[in-house]
Amino acid sequence: MKVADILEVKGRDVMTVRSSDTVRNLAQLLKTNDVGAMIVSENGSSVDGIVSERDIAFGFATHGIHLTDQLVKDIMSKVVVTCSSDDTIASVANIMTEKRIRHIPVEEGGTLAGVISVGDVVKYRLDEMQLEANVLRDYAIAAR
Repeated sequence: MKVADILEVKGRDVMTVRSSDTVRNLAQLLKTNDVGAMIVSENGSSVDGIVSERDIAFGFATHGIHLTDQLVKDIMSKVVVTCSSDDTIASVANIMTEKRIRHIPVEEGGTLAGVISVGDVVKYRLDEMQLEANVLRDYAIAAR
């Protein structure tokens, strides 16, 4: 199964934030949209960075109570691991595990085409495993 299968169900809408936005605005956007990370993009189609709840937490260690007035560019991750819609879900799961990341932007032709989270990957894998279990059960019943 491929990343495209997740995006087909989940959709390709992506929440973005600009690097010049404040961390206060970022936190409000994360809460309002009930997401754990946002892609940093100046034009809505490029991947200029990624910023997550973890970045906010780590930002407190550096900026203390002044964090909310800092800019997204001060706490975002500038090196971003991306995938394509043709990548397998298993390979993306391995990358997420190895790199200890929970969100991966999907790019197609250098343009932002979606985001998948570890939750999306786990849900898809559980659905896949349930289907396999049902097929095996049906096979065992039919073989009697």
